[in-house]
Amino acid sequence: MPAKLEIDKAPEDILELSNEEILEEFIATLEASGASPDTIKSYQSAISDFLEFIGDKPLRQITIRDIIKWKNHRLRNGFPRSKTMDRKAWQTTLHYYTLFLNRFFEWLGIKIRVPKVKKPPRQIKILTDEEVARLAAVANDPLDKLIISLLLDTGLRSKELLGIRVKDIDFNNKTINIETTKYGVSRRVIITEKTLELIKAWITINNLKENDKLIPLTYSGLYKRIKKLGRKAGIPLSKIRPHILRHTFATIALRKGLSLPSLQRILGHADIKTTQVYLHLTIDDIKKEYERTLENRNDIICPKCFRKIPSDALYCPYCGAPLNNTRAALAKT
Repeated sequence: MPAKLEIDKAPEDILELSNEEILEEFIATLEASGASPDTIKSYQSAISDFLEFIGDKPLRQITIRDIIKWKNHRLRNGFPRSKTMDRKAWQTTLHYYTLFLNRFFEWLGIKIRVPKVKKPPRQIKILTDEEVARLAAVANDPLDKLIISLLLDTGLRSKELLGIRVKDIDFNNKTINIETTKYGVSRRVIITEKTLELIKAWITINNLKENDKLIPLTYSGLYKRIKKLGRKAGIPLSKIRPHILRHTFATIALRKGLSLPSLQRILGHADIKTTQVYLHLTIDDIKKEYERTLENRNDIICPKCFRKIPSDALYCPYCGAPLNNTRAALAKT
């Protein structure tokens, strides 16, 4: 979440207006405060959902009972236009909606606090090294190559990738200035020499000018293109979408030794706590490697029942098979 917006209090007679007019006033206040389009859209979605739920009841008459009914109904039944039946996704949406509503009520001067909804732990999916290699191998089209290379180099969000213009690219320093960011704060990302060469070739092939967009796609077009590549690479479709490539970049970067603060700046996270989730993934990797290389280093496999047994055992404790020949065979390898 971005830092709390500094907005003026609502006019004293605001609650005399209709609910729709009050929402319009609030949106205008957000715009005047410099809130980003994405932030405004988030507030509008949350408040509109609540207003839709309470129907014709004026905001000046709402009670905590109305809020609890709305919250419980959404937790049980989801949202009217939601495309998912995942209850954890509903819970995550409601977590943010309660934050936005509390800010809205604070602006109105309504002394009601929406009970917070705990955000469920994030289940982050990433591609394995093998899947990354397969994805790169099937990206034969120049645009496919450029998209995959850029996403795995930078961890850009879809909107950020699609907002890149030729003038944003610093060819000498191998950086790209990202203007269409989530929170409206521009940042620079670094690219590899390989990706830079792909960019140069793409610009030349298409005779792109300074103000032209580098990637000529909509979000839907980008999503479908990556899904198609995933299908060709034999990657489960649930594991392949633009944001999963962002997660994959972040995890690879930490595995290779990039510091958490540096990764935070590259990804454009407002809070380093958001970035720390990738640290947990790398710790899991280390744990698995530790168990594979250290905890089990003295184990051998019984040739008869195929269970793991201590290397100093004379007989398998499970099936009784003699183990002298097994150790002798291991000693020769």
